[in-house]
Amino acid sequence: MTASRQEQRAQQQEQQEQRAGSGAGERAAGPRTALVTGATSGLGRALALALHRSGWTVLAHGRDRGRLARLAAEAGDSRLVTLTADLASLAEVRSLAERTAARGGPLHVLVNNAAVGFGPPGAGRETSADGHELRMAVNYLAPTLLARLLLPLLAASAPARVVAVGSVGQVPFAVGDLAFAHGYRGVEAYRRSKLALAAGTFDLAEAARPLGVTVNCVHPAGFMDTPMVRESGVAPLSTVADGLRAVLPLVTDPAFADTTGTFFRGTEPGRALDLAYDPRFRRDLAAATDRALRAHMCGSEASDTRTDGSTTDE
Repeated sequence: MTASRQEQRAQQQEQQEQRAGSGAGERAAGPRTALVTGATSGLGRALALALHRSGWTVLAHGRDRGRLARLAAEAGDSRLVTLTADLASLAEVRSLAERTAARGGPLHVLVNNAAVGFGPPGAGRETSADGHELRMAVNYLAPTLLARLLLPLLAASAPARVVAVGSVGQVPFAVGDLAFAHGYRGVEAYRRSKLALAAGTFDLAEAARPLGVTVNCVHPAGFMDTPMVRESGVAPLSTVADGLRAVLPLVTDPAFADTTGTFFRGTEPGRALDLAYDPRFRRDLAAATDRALRAHMCGSEASDTRTDGSTTDE
């Protein structure tokens, strides 16, 4: 990369961070707080640090305590709070939500960024601590549970936002085959989970709209230069800075304060796979999701709210 190109990227990042500092939720006075999952590397790390530099309080989630400690040291003050959890365990997802709420402060933005990628070429099927297919568990069930559990706190802090980091790489699947037990491929498992995430985003947006919480899904950039992409053996096609340019405005820009239920491709509204908009698919997926998460929703304030906006007394 030439020096002039580096200077241009640095200027763009500075402008983004200035917008972040003046940005999100201008209707609400006072400091802003965001929870960013997967904040120890790649896009999540860049986003956490950009928000912190702009004056936000950042709750930075990660699995690795050492990486979180290094992130906190780089931030250099108490406005970056680290939270450890393995999102492959739904019990730990619930614990993460409980610890977030127990801080006693507001939560204005939840960024569900953490994900498991394709995996190394030829890798076999993996399962989560709860026995779910790993990519569906981490990329869809975990962010869905976290958003549901934190919805009361987000609503109490409204106007608030949920931003799901998705992908245009989606493939159709039958909801009855959520486990993907046969014919497994890591690439397809990832893409199934991203279709589920987009469909779930649209349902959550409908449920959250009356509460003053917007919910959107964004494909930040294609094959960013991140550890997740490099592990899969894919040559990067874009940079983390490219991804940050797409995600940061959805977190901070007042122009998106009322935008909800939208799939973004980069910085522009786009479209998810058609199946993500299909009422029957979404209804079946919501029912399967409820069954998978029910035990971890019990006793929560959000336990009576389904992602499709309906309620249940179970």
